[in-house]
Amino acid sequence: MIKWIILVVILFLVDFYAFQSVKNITKNRVFIVGYWLVSLLITANFIYRINTIDGSKGIGQPVMFAFGLLVLTIVPKIALMLVLFAEDIFRVGKLIVGFFTSNSNSGLVERREFVSKLALGIAAIPFTSVLYGMVKGKYNYQVIKHTLFFDDLPDAFDGFKLTHLSDIHSGSFDNASKIEYGIDLINEQASDVILFTGDLVNNLAEEMDEWIPYFSKLKAKDGKYSVLGNHDYGEYIRWESKEAKENNFEAVKQIHPKMGFNLLLNESVYLERGNDKVALVGVENWGTKFKKAGDLNLASSKINKEDFKILMSHDPSHWETEVKENDKNYHLTLSGHTHGMQFGIEIPGIKWSPVQYVYKYWAGIYKEFGRYINVNRGFGFLAFPGRIGIWPEITVITLKKSKS
Repeated sequence: MIKWIILVVILFLVDFYAFQSVKNITKNRVFIVGYWLVSLLITANFIYRINTIDGSKGIGQPVMFAFGLLVLTIVPKIALMLVLFAEDIFRVGKLIVGFFTSNSNSGLVERREFVSKLALGIAAIPFTSVLYGMVKGKYNYQVIKHTLFFDDLPDAFDGFKLTHLSDIHSGSFDNASKIEYGIDLINEQASDVILFTGDLVNNLAEEMDEWIPYFSKLKAKDGKYSVLGNHDYGEYIRWESKEAKENNFEAVKQIHPKMGFNLLLNESVYLERGNDKVALVGVENWGTKFKKAGDLNLASSKINKEDFKILMSHDPSHWETEVKENDKNYHLTLSGHTHGMQFGIEIPGIKWSPVQYVYKYWAGIYKEFGRYINVNRGFGFLAFPGRIGIWPEITVITLKKSKS
């Protein structure tokens, strides 16, 4: 109860401070009442949704939408606050100077209308960004292409092309036509193999039921392979019994073959072309902050040290902790998990997201010790029903033989 009182107080203070700019521009009673009514309803709806979550199903779309509305309104108000706070520093500073200089006009300067208008104009930027992220951004699929060179790539795999997907989170989908568009975009890449690195669902296997026919349409001549992510284990909801949790986990695993994917559970396979081969290794989820079900040694027990290796591991902290300096030399690791926090800035010269303070490797290609990792930004979304600046990703990686 105390945490909700604290939240309400904080939101009220933000609202009250931001309201000063509105009050300075208009005295229209209908507008003013509307401002407070909308704020009250959005806050009340969020608190209600959070407190009525079905613990057996986890965060659903109504909760995500309520959170989205809260973000949509509170972020612009914070922007308003920052501008007004800067003006208040000026106003108080002028008051103090006037007091010590015995200026007859040393009272607190009134808030200037043009500053309030400026604040509202600035606040429109995050409002528009969040709104776009919720309406369009979450399905704004980006095809990101990389070409990676290796000295020891088998000759037959020179030019081998793979599509990397991650974090589908089917329980969050709300637009079938957009998903169909994303599937078509993946198939247009005509990759040799499609590799999916986990988080098929948010929590429940049933979340994927209506989407199996869509993802079954994915095509790759050398096959489709997948691993599990932390959300696939059903760790984040309340189960009526241990048996129910285990049944759900088994159902999640059975979805993969229904879609035509070969699920790798701490195991490996060889992709072969003529006399050449590449080892594809798949581990269950292994993360420093989440479930450790992965066993890299077990997964690699049937391959050779000298093999060219592609490792599929959901959480990039695994690469940092166990993989990048491993003596077995995993040439390329594919991960996801971070979503790029679904919020950030990626423009030429700037790559930033708050998630980088939690994960060192959070989006895109990284190279250390002569080995690569690609951290996919995710196909779906979770919690916040949108994406701002960090768009859903379809990664296409072409492997090339280095030339002497």
